[in-house]
Amino acid sequence: MSAPTPEATRVIRRYNAFQLFAGLLWWLPVFYVFQRSAGLSDQQIFSIQSIFYLAFCLLDIPTGMIADRFDYRRCLQGGAVILVVANVIPVWQPTFIGFLAQFLLIALAHSLFSGAGSAYLYEYLHRTGNDAAYQGAEGSARAWTLIGRIVCLPAAGFLTAWWGPSPYVFSAVTCGIAAAIAFGFPALPRTDEDPAVPEPVFPALAGALRSLRSSKRLMLLMAQGIAIFTLVRIGQANLFQPILESKHLPLHWFGVLMAATTVFEVAGAARSKVLARFGQIRVVLVLTVLMAIALASVIPLGLAGTMVCLAVFSLASGLAFPVQRKLVNSAITEPSRRATLLSVESLADRAVCALVVFVLGWFLSRGAMSGFLVALAATVTVAMVVLAVLVNRSRDRAAVKERVA
Repeated sequence: MSAPTPEATRVIRRYNAFQLFAGLLWWLPVFYVFQRSAGLSDQQIFSIQSIFYLAFCLLDIPTGMIADRFDYRRCLQGGAVILVVANVIPVWQPTFIGFLAQFLLIALAHSLFSGAGSAYLYEYLHRTGNDAAYQGAEGSARAWTLIGRIVCLPAAGFLTAWWGPSPYVFSAVTCGIAAAIAFGFPALPRTDEDPAVPEPVFPALAGALRSLRSSKRLMLLMAQGIAIFTLVRIGQANLFQPILESKHLPLHWFGVLMAATTVFEVAGAARSKVLARFGQIRVVLVLTVLMAIALASVIPLGLAGTMVCLAVFSLASGLAFPVQRKLVNSAITEPSRRATLLSVESLADRAVCALVVFVLGWFLSRGAMSGFLVALAATVTVAMVVLAVLVNRSRDRAAVKERVA
């Protein structure tokens, strides 16, 4: 495997730095507690999160089409600027409306990132002849994001105790650095496949949906991604703090424990290439089931057992993410629609999360977190088995078609 060119190496490093600073949301380990201290009820908190996912669904495809039609870089730049604004809102408006506005702006920013980031990196490396570097680059970007969290998140509880809104101020500063980095991304090299005139909006969307419908393999791989994304969001964002509260862990240790488990996710993201020899699809399926089982095991265990389960969960998610990104990007046959198709996947991710968070709120309001996690693990396991069968069948059909041709 040849090393990436110096130009590609510079882009990979810049992309790593962008992901590092854009992902530094200092308030992540304490937002649930901060919102509770501001007077919000559990129902209000989870309503905001459910609305957040629904807003993502509404925004994802339009922003993906904007990225394909205009410029991936502009979407990354605009998303970073919006994140700065979003993180400032809770400082002066710590109310239900303020937190809702913050999460809606975060939904807009991340919908701009969701397809454009991977699309930009993949297309730049592909157009410069550095395709082999993509999975490692995606893994290193994920690892740098997580390293930043390891370094900074342990301070979240102490910052909150010092001055409640301070994690939001720090988040705005780091997102401002991400915006400055994004403005330095080089333009994609032009190719003969680039359209002289952008395709009209509705024909472009129809074309992307036709492309997705014609590729059963791509749809199945996206379904894998939905399962991974849902588990990661539920485990790291929605349930992390309620789980630790149920173990009676002091608030200032929340960020420390999140950072500690993130070390395992970094290790997985940085070493995901070693799993290639076992078969990428098989690896993702097994790791997804392992994540679900680890998450379901935290409730009956004590604090030490919970930490072990969260470490296993984080390691598996770190290993799975870059592999799944590579599988989906490689299955896209129309590069001009890449961001739109990735946004379709992201929309499905958020739609499923919105439903799951809504159900989660119902279970938590009745003190039945354990029942929710067991049901989620069972559902994911059955879904992964079904997907394994369907993927094998689609592969067999493809092989038959190739022999006939």
